[in-house]
Formats: sequence, C-alpha cells, structure tokens
Amino acid sequence: MKMLRLLIAAAAFAAPHAAFAEGLGAEINYGRADGHWGTEIGAGYALEMAGFSLTPGGGVYLRDGDTRLYGRVEAAYTIPLSATIGAGARVSGDDVRPYATVAMPLIPKLRAKANIGPKYYALGLTLGY
Repeated sequence: MKMLRLLIAAAAFAAPHAAFAEGLGAEINYGRADGHWGTEIGAGYALEMAGFSLTPGGGVYLRDGDTRLYGRVEAAYTIPLSATIGAGARVSGDDVRPYATVAMPLIPKLRAKANIGPKYYALGLTLGY
C-alpha cells in the first residue's frame, strides 16, 4: 500500500511539470487490460517530426489492490488543430497487445484519449507531449 501511495504522489508531482516540458507527457487511463479493470498511470516522451510522433513510455497498472508495470510505444499522426490518430503496442508481463489510439484536444496540452485493441481498451487523459 505504501508503494501505491508513493506512485500516486510521484505521478501527481510529475504531471504539472510534464505539461511544460517539450516532448514529455503523463497519462491516466481507466480500462481493461490483463483480464481485469483498473487504472493506468504512466509517462512517456514523444519524438516528433512534421506531425508524426513516436512515443515510448511506461507506467503502473493498478487493479484490485495489485500493481503491475507496463511499457508501451505509439506511432501517431496529429491532424493540425484536430485529432491525433495512431497505433501502439502495450507490453505487460508476457502479453503484447497491439491497439489503435485516438486523442482529441480539450485545452492546450490536455487531451481526451481512447485506446482499443484485442483484449485491451482504455479511456483517459493525456497531459503534455
């Protein structure tokens, strides 16, 4: 339980700073992964060029009092002043889950995001990037 509190405190501290650092971002999602409902808290770094981005990242997946680490990578294209669409892969334990992703801007540096793939789907917010 101490680890969970520490991770949440670290994410809360890092999220506002990520919004002002070029390429850095933080995410919080709720969805179904690894056969369970839970919350993903993660961060990544977007490498951008001409509207395209490659974003490696990772974080923790909180479910039923348990935590699991995950990693991911996304390739996406941002339509100016509109949606970001792309594809990604999420790795957790021995499972690699491909998924499609779409994000819509709410305010500058804050987007609503959805991921959907076989046995994985999530809905949440992204700050930064």
